[in-house]
Amino acid sequence: MSHPFTRSAMDVLGRLYIGLAFALTLVGGAQVTFQLTGRTLVLGGVSYFVPPSPVSQLQLIGDIKTQKLIQSIGRTFAGALIPFSALTTETAHLDENSLEKTLHTWETLDDVWSRYFLTGLFVSFNGTSRSPPSISLPNVAKSLGTQIVLTSKQYTSGTRVSEKLAPGPYFVDAISGNVFQALRLYNDENQAFLYGTISDGHDGFQELSAHIGGAATESIAVPSRLYFTPTAQKPLAGKRLAVKDIYDVQGLRTGCGNRAFYELYPPKNKTAPAVQRLLDGGMVLVGKTKTSQFANGEVATADWVDLHAPYNARGDGYQDGSSSSTGSGTSMGAYSWLDHAIGSDTGGSMRGPSGANGVFGNRPSHGAVPLDDVMPLSPELDTGGIFARDAKSWATAGHWWYQNFTSFTSFPKTILFPIDDFGQSFLSNPPRPGTANALFNDFINKMETFLGTNRTEINFSNMWNTTKPANVTAPSLQLLLNTTYADIITLDQIALVADPFIADYKVAHDGRTPFINPTPLARWGYGRTLPATQKNEALVNKSIFMDWFATQVVKSDNATCSESIFLYPQSSGRTNYRDQYRSPPGVPFGFSSGRIAVYAETPDMVVPIGELAYNSTVSGRRNNFASANWIEIISDLASRSSAAVQWYNRLITSSLLTLS
Repeated sequence: MSHPFTRSAMDVLGRLYIGLAFALTLVGGAQVTFQLTGRTLVLGGVSYFVPPSPVSQLQLIGDIKTQKLIQSIGRTFAGALIPFSALTTETAHLDENSLEKTLHTWETLDDVWSRYFLTGLFVSFNGTSRSPPSISLPNVAKSLGTQIVLTSKQYTSGTRVSEKLAPGPYFVDAISGNVFQALRLYNDENQAFLYGTISDGHDGFQELSAHIGGAATESIAVPSRLYFTPTAQKPLAGKRLAVKDIYDVQGLRTGCGNRAFYELYPPKNKTAPAVQRLLDGGMVLVGKTKTSQFANGEVATADWVDLHAPYNARGDGYQDGSSSSTGSGTSMGAYSWLDHAIGSDTGGSMRGPSGANGVFGNRPSHGAVPLDDVMPLSPELDTGGIFARDAKSWATAGHWWYQNFTSFTSFPKTILFPIDDFGQSFLSNPPRPGTANALFNDFINKMETFLGTNRTEINFSNMWNTTKPANVTAPSLQLLLNTTYADIITLDQIALVADPFIADYKVAHDGRTPFINPTPLARWGYGRTLPATQKNEALVNKSIFMDWFATQVVKSDNATCSESIFLYPQSSGRTNYRDQYRSPPGVPFGFSSGRIAVYAETPDMVVPIGELAYNSTVSGRRNNFASANWIEIISDLASRSSAAVQWYNRLITSSLLTLS
């Protein structure tokens, strides 16, 4: 195989980026740190990043013949880095048929490795054999373009390496024998990321310095999936993770969607426990994603000022991606090379982007994951959620992330169907085929079959009117909770974020105040008009609702955790164009079903169940499935407390995979 690794492409190899301290020199009497931070190159038409630090080294001292061969091959690649593949086999005798089977599997599993990495091959043996293992690959030079085959020390005349090599693609320095991982560079076409990241070689990270072409886009470097093998201790090994830019990560700045905030504070010296838990499970952090400013709800047109709003990949590409976990939600909807992204949900910041981008997402029980070293909107309401594109991976990641929950063996037998949320009774007034309600109804029919029960239709608003506590005078939930959410989040964020930030900025900038986007500015302005006692009153109203919901609506059960499931439509297939101007941002007053889990502290999961076609004003055509121009239909599942893992592990994986 000929390698399109030309000298013109190799010119990129000479570019050095900030990162690894290399030497100190004097320039005009001043001490200057010279640093290498890796290189970019193009192999087979694909861009790669080569990290600054090697992961191993070929020990070739005394092996003059191999040294000369590698250096000769290196001259083909501008004397620099040779594409290599490391292979581990249990087969005592590796032949070309066995090799081809392995390579075919690699092509199926991995998006980083390609056959262009077969210039060199390093074979390790990890099986058992009474005699030394052997290989027979007489035709690989012709069939695969392989110019050198090396073996580990288990083989006769094998080559020693300083560190064991995991299977997958590498680049070998032709002079030093240093072995570097190959990270594939992807273009963030939907502008979901604030920046890409790579490990700093210790316990932290640094911003990725490499960049490939794109229209105002970031570049994201991802490692080969072949490097990782999940274990009981690391069940998420190799899963690529994006993190909302309100979570602190050691070595990285936290910007919270505000440029002044990003510049004011230095890189963090520790990682938020919520993120560290996922890293400890084996996930690989590949970047930080954009958040609407200070996690307040914003729409793409006009509200996003400091940063540009990410693009929702669904439909015609110009639908709003919702907020505030916008970057995390849009990245999951857009990029098959990303496995998971985390965000936060205070009033809907996970569930909104899940629905808009057609992915699985959740608000967990309050307190399910620690939010230390995470920018708060309101500690009393903040939760951490995780996005996924499929139910099984969502369940695996959620089960690892959310700890110390009780597991239950049975499912609830009651499905609560609020007709005031769905707009009608589907039993007495069956939905018209081809509508959003028909999709909802089909999903619920299948859930009824799975649980062996029938839905119970309720009027949620009327339930309050007839079963509310005797000492509560509010005639409706709208009146009781109209300002509750706004009161809590504005007072909390002013005290915990806004005032400290503004004061710090003024000190650093000679009394100047920082720029704040219109939405947080409007909300903080409202909060500054409230009396100091308003938060306590709001928390009392929250507690009234939480107690009522737990005793009258979704009750606890010793066998099933939650006596019932509360279903409601998260989104109904309506367009929401990002180029439409709306009214100026205001204060989030009111009450809807999206606030139930916020006040009741229950888990709330968004599940994609179908799509609808629509006439796009952008493309000028009726979009269809082939061109992926659809709007997602979502159903939310709200259940009590520790049933979160119950739903993750059993209902989602057992039922919803076949329901949707």
